[in-house]
Amino acid sequence: MEEEIQFYLSEAEESMAKALQHTSIELSKIRAGKASPAMIEDLKVDYYGTATPISQVANISTPDTRTLLIKPWEKNMLGEINKAIKNSDLGLNPLQEADAVRLNIPALTEQRRRDLVKQAKGEGESGKVRVRNIRKDVNESLRKLLKEGAAEDAIKDAEVKVQKLTDSYIVKVDDLLSKKETEIMTI
Repeated sequence: MEEEIQFYLSEAEESMAKALQHTSIELSKIRAGKASPAMIEDLKVDYYGTATPISQVANISTPDTRTLLIKPWEKNMLGEINKAIKNSDLGLNPLQEADAVRLNIPALTEQRRRDLVKQAKGEGESGKVRVRNIRKDVNESLRKLLKEGAAEDAIKDAEVKVQKLTDSYIVKVDDLLSKKETEIMTI
């Protein structure tokens, strides 16, 4: 039974680390006034009838802090990339060049910064919910072990460890969120 308890604890830590990483990735997609390929790399374009991320049909670079340059590997994708960016909720205006699409990232207004902070807080809260759901699932598994004959003290100790793990990952999510808020609000 002790091995199963350890298994659940290590599984919880691994899952919480993945939830933290996912939150970090989602926060990186929120623009903070600087050009970042993460802003558009998951944007889908029509690639011969298949919705494909831009990052799989083009090279995305940042020539300077306010510009993204998207160079498709096939010239016929220029129009599709242009259309995908216009139809997205990014609010960016693509400039089509001979062999690339250029995106100029405008400076953020105070209101837009506040909206982005709200969006970031939403992502942070989603991360915390994922961590708490992992805690709930692990605790349910531990209670099943208790019904199967595991020692009550061992299960209680494991639940305390899971709670400490949860608390530490929620603090890590809060740290990510506060860094992102600072990044967004910095002019």
